Amino acid sequence: MLDSIEIDLRSADNNMLTVYIDVANNSLSRKWLAALNDIIQRDLHLEKNYCWLGWTESARTAEYVCTQINRSIMAINASTLDYRIQDFFTPGTVIQADLDINHERMNQLHRYFEDLQGTAGAMSAHYTAADDHTRWHIRQLNLLCHELESLVLSMRKAVQAPEWRRPSQLMCWLNAPRFELEAEDYNLFGINTINRSMGGVYVGVNKAVGKHHWEVFQDEGRDSRVGELVTSGLRTQTQAAADFDIEWARDPGAYHWQIKQLAEFREWLARNGFNPDEPGLTIGHPQVGQVDLSRSFGTTDYEAIWAQLAQHLDVYSVRTGTASAIYNYSWSDPDYDLQQIRALK
Repeated sequence: MLDSIEIDLRSADNNMLTVYIDVANNSLSRKWLAALNDIIQRDLHLEKNYCWLGWTESARTAEYVCTQINRSIMAINASTLDYRIQDFFTPGTVIQADLDINHERMNQLHRYFEDLQGTAGAMSAHYTAADDHTRWHIRQLNLLCHELESLVLSMRKAVQAPEWRRPSQLMCWLNAPRFELEAEDYNLFGINTINRSMGGVYVGVNKAVGKHHWEVFQDEGRDSRVGELVTSGLRTQTQAAADFDIEWARDPGAYHWQIKQLAEFREWLARNGFNPDEPGLTIGHPQVGQVDLSRSFGTTDYEAIWAQLAQHLDVYSVRTGTASAIYNYSWSDPDYDLQQIRALK
C-alpha cells in the first residue's frame, strides 16, 4: 500500500461519513497518487454536478437531468456558433416502456457533443470560437448524457433486479492536468478489468473525447460495425489524470450472464478487426485502490452500504498522507454554473 485516502461525505443535515481508501502499489497508482496530491494542494474545483451516477435516491432525477440537457441546448442555439440542435429531451422520449434507455437518442446527444467539442488534440472550430459560457454548456451535453444513461439503468434495475443496480462515485476536477501512460501501465487494462469490485478505485475513463470499445458494444449493439457508428469514433487511452471512480455496485464477474456478455464482446472486437488481448486497446478499468468497506461502513453488506451512502451524496473533503482540501459548495447552489465557468478560466 502506497497511502491511505480519506473522503468525508456530508449528509443533508451535515453529518459526516468517512470513506477509507487503501492505495495500491503499482506503476499507474504511483503516478496517479502524485497527480492527486498535486490537484488537492492546488485546490482545484471538484465537479459536484458529475459525481454520483446511478443513485436513484439523488435529487438529480431523470426530469431534472432532461431539463438541464434542454437548457444547455438552448444556450448553444442562442450563441453565435454556426451550429443548431433541433432536439428536445424528456423522460418520456429517452426512457422506453421496458425502462431501458433509448440508446439511439443518447447516441445522438453524444454526437452533438462530439461535433461541438472535437477530440483531444483536435478541438472543433465550434469549440475554438465559443465563449466561456457556451463552452461550459457544450461540455454539459457529454456529462448529462452519461449521467442520464447511468440513472436510467439503475431505475430499471431497481424494479427488475434491485441487487444489480449500478451506483458509482466519480471524482473529477476541473483543469486536472494529464500525464502520459507508459508501457507497464497498459498491463493493468484488459477485458477482465471490465468487472469491477465493490469499493474498487479506478482511474477515470478516457480523457480523449469519444467512446471506448465496451461502451460502443453496449450502446450500439452486438451486430454493429465500426464503420457505421453513430458516435464519431473509438478512442484508446494514452493519458490519464488524478480523476477516479469508486465502484459501489456488486461485481458481476462470476455470473453466467456476464461471462456470456464478455465472450460476445470478444467476438465483436475480433469481427471489427481488433485483437481482444491487445493491452494497447485500453479496454476496462485499471485499479489503483480499494475502499476498506468494514472500516468505512462497519459492514461488507452491499444493501447496508448503499443505505449509508444514499444519505451522504455530497463530498465535503479529501485527505491523503500529504494533502487535504475542503469542498464546501454544492451543485444545487444558484450560481453553480458561474462557479464552474470561473474555475474553467
